[in-house]
Parts: sequence; structure tokens; C-alpha cells
Amino acid sequence: MKKVLVTGGTVFVSRYIAEYYVAKGYEVYVLNRNTKEQSQGVKLIQADRHEIGEALKELYFDIVVDTAYTAHDVETLLDALGEYEDYILISSSAVYPEYVTPPFREETALAVNKYWGIYGTNKIEAESVLLERNPNAYILRPPYLYGPMNNVYRESFVFDCALADRKFYLPKDGSMKLQFFHIYDLCRFMDVLLEKKPPQHIFNVGNKEAISIREWVKLCYEVAGKNVDFVEVQEEIRQRNYFCFTNYEYYLDVSKQYELMQDVKPLKEGLEEALKWYLDNNDRVYKKPYLEYIEQNLET
Repeated sequence: MKKVLVTGGTVFVSRYIAEYYVAKGYEVYVLNRNTKEQSQGVKLIQADRHEIGEALKELYFDIVVDTAYTAHDVETLLDALGEYEDYILISSSAVYPEYVTPPFREETALAVNKYWGIYGTNKIEAESVLLERNPNAYILRPPYLYGPMNNVYRESFVFDCALADRKFYLPKDGSMKLQFFHIYDLCRFMDVLLEKKPPQHIFNVGNKEAISIREWVKLCYEVAGKNVDFVEVQEEIRQRNYFCFTNYEYYLDVSKQYELMQDVKPLKEGLEEALKWYLDNNDRVYKKPYLEYIEQNLET
């Protein structure tokens, strides 16, 4: 039985990963402060990741999956670990600067991105520290992750609009494109890396095809059994006041991922899973006041 350490393990990405490996029959440890409900089947190591002490020193892990945000996060975990085999850092596409013409490739020079700010630069520093100390670690850079357990108000915002039979207020003509990756496919790709151990250690991951926000919203309505009536917002209003994504279009070159894993979950199927989870877990999503803004400023 393989032993896995997942940092966090209570919210979206880390929680899904922990439950994924529990379902595979692995012995799964989660490292968190125990301030949220724990998943069934995990073994809790209760500690602040910056003050772990000796809690990990006597444990061996086949896999460490880290969702670190900063270099300090990585450093304190590496200092606290005993022996382990493989380390995977879930980084972000926010490490690529917005002024580079997409698609971003793994070789694209990293720099501050004005849309992502400190989040992106912190991820750059986390990657750098990890590879200095463990050149064999793997780093994954996803675009927008989605699927069950997503506590970010993205697809769930559109589901709310659809289920309430609301018109949807769309930025401009809705041609801006987004790239997604289902959380299940992220886990599957980690399995592929651990099985094949490719010499490349940094991978962009995501669906090969991007999708316009108009088509994405239509798909969200469709899986909710609804038709969408769009209202195009042409005024120069800050997009994040009423829509769940920033006015920033980019996409990743994921050809290296597809050399190792050719199939991904169809977007419609993934959204169906997301809706099913959301209907039972409405209270787990951190909702933003998009609808309030729409009602007060856009509806006539």
C-alpha cells in the first residue's frame, strides 16, 4: 500500500486529491490545522505547515503532493520531511507574464503577470526553491481547474443563474476564450507521471481546446436543463463586478501532457459532475456578489 502526503486536504484541489488516493486504496495523510471537516479515510497530521516540528520525520511517503503558495511553504515542508520518493507541486499558469503571446509553453520565461500579481510571483518562487532542493520533483501548471468540490464561484455562479431562469450578462460578445482542466484529469496525470517517470519535470496541463465564454455559459445552462438568453454588456464596466473571470484571455500549450495522456474528460461531462456536486454542496462555495451587482446596476 502506497503512502501519500497531501498538504491541506480540506478544500477543492487538495481535498479532491486526498479522496482520489483514498479511493485507490492508498494510505493517505493530510497535513492541516484541523479547522475544517476532514475527508473520510484520511489520516490527519494536525499542524501549521510552517510549524510542523517532528511530526513527519519518522514517516516515509511514496508520494508528496503539495499545493504550496510560497517559497516559504515549500522550504518548511522540505525541512520537516523525512524520507520520501516522489514530490509533486501543484503550481499555476499564473507564472507566465500576460505580455507574452500565447500559447504559453513550459519553456516560456516566467515573470510577474499583472492580472495574477503576487499569487503568480509567489508560485514562481515556490517552483524555484523546490527545483533547487529537489531537481527530480514534478511541477504542474494548470489553467482553470473545475469539477466536484470547486469552492470558487465560477461554474456554480452560472448554475445559479441557470437554475433561477435568469438572463445571463455576458462581457461584450462573449468571444474571450478560457482553458479548463478537470480535477480528476489532474489526478490521472499525476498517476501517469509516477508510473512513467518522464525526464521532463515541468508540465502545462489542461484541455487541448480552449472555449469561448459564450459557449462555456451555454454549456453550463445546458447541463442544468436550461436555455440561455444573453445580455451583452458593452459598457466599460469592470468585468469581475458581474462575471466570474477577469478580462484576460490566455491558453497553454499542453502538447507535452498529451504525449503522455491522450484522453481528458469532455467538458460537458465534467460540468455535469460539477453541477451534481454543487446541488448537494451549495454551502461549500464561497459566493461573490455578482448577482447583487447585476440587479443593482445592469438589470432594467
